[in-house]
Amino acid sequence: MPLTRRHSLAATLAVATLAAWSGTAFAQAKLKVAAIYTVPVEQQWVSRIDKALKAAVARGEIEYVFSENVSNADYERVMRGYAEKGHTLIVGESFAVEAAARKVAKDYPKVSFLMGSSGKPQEPNFGVFDNYIQEPAYLTGMIAGGMTKSNKIGMVGGYPIPEVNRLMNAFMAGAKEVNPKVEFTVSFINSWFDPPKAKEAAFAMIDKGADVMYAERFGVSDAAKERKVLAIGNVINTQDKYPETVVASALWNMEPTIDLAIKAVKDGKFKADDYGIYSTMKHKGSELAPLGTFEGKVPADLVAKVKAKEAAIRDGKFAVKVDDGQPKGSAK
Repeated sequence: MPLTRRHSLAATLAVATLAAWSGTAFAQAKLKVAAIYTVPVEQQWVSRIDKALKAAVARGEIEYVFSENVSNADYERVMRGYAEKGHTLIVGESFAVEAAARKVAKDYPKVSFLMGSSGKPQEPNFGVFDNYIQEPAYLTGMIAGGMTKSNKIGMVGGYPIPEVNRLMNAFMAGAKEVNPKVEFTVSFINSWFDPPKAKEAAFAMIDKGADVMYAERFGVSDAAKERKVLAIGNVINTQDKYPETVVASALWNMEPTIDLAIKAVKDGKFKADDYGIYSTMKHKGSELAPLGTFEGKVPADLVAKVKAKEAAIRDGKFAVKVDDGQPKGSAK
C-alpha cells in the first residue's frame, strides 16, 4: 500500500516520540553519584577517585557531583543532603568520621555507600575501600635503596594510620632488600593537606643527610627539588612537575574499584564488601610508574632487580607483607 502523507507524518511522529522516550530512558539510566572529600580535589588520594568517576562520566554511565574541603563536623550533613537528593551511590573518605558516616548509611538502606575506611564493611550497604598499593610501594623502595648514596632516606607522611603505614613499611622493606645499610627518618605532619608543613619536615631530614625523600604528602618533592636530592612519589605521578627530582612513583588506579561499584549498583547487586583488593596490581588497581626522565639514570642492574620482583608479584610468586603498624625510623 502506498505511503500517504498522513501515514508518513504519523510515522515521523512515532519515530520522534520513540527517540524522545529512548533519550529520556537513557538519561534516567545514568547513575547519580556524589562524592564527599575532606580535602581539595587535587590532593593526590582524592584526585584518583575523582579521575575514575570522571572517566565514568565520559563514558556516559553516571552523573557525578562532589563536595570538597568538607569539615569533619559538616560531613554527616553533606552525606544526608546527597542521599535525600536521590544519589544512588555516595563515595567518600570516612577515616575521621566513621561513626557519623555509618549512621547515615543505616538511615538510607537503599543508597549504596563506598567509603575509604580503616574499618570493616557494614551490612547491607556500606562498602569500604583503601589504596592497597603496597606492591608498587615496595618496588619504589627498591629503587630508593639502590639510588641513595648517603644510605639515608627521609619519609614524610600525613597521619600514622594503616592506609599510610602499610605503604611506608612496604617501601622500607623494598629499600632494605637491595640495601641493608639504609637508614630511615620518619615523620608525620598530622594533616592530609599541608604542603608547607611537609616541606619543612623534609628540609629537616635533608639537612641531616637524607638524599632520597619518600613523598607521601605534597610539599616533600618541592623540598627535594630545592635541595637537589631525589624523591619517590606516592599515589600519583608528579614527574612532569619534577623531572629531575621524582625518580619513580607507586600509582593508585581507582578505576577497577569504581567501575565494579557502579556496575554492582546498576545491577542491584551492591554489597557491603571490602573493595580494597581491587587496588592491587593483580586487578590493575596499582602499578609502578615508568621511569620516564630517569630512564638510563637508574643503574641497569637495579632496574633488572625491580622488573624481576614486579614479575614475581604479578605471577603470585612474591607477596608484599601488609604491615599496618606505625613505621619507626632507624637513623642514628
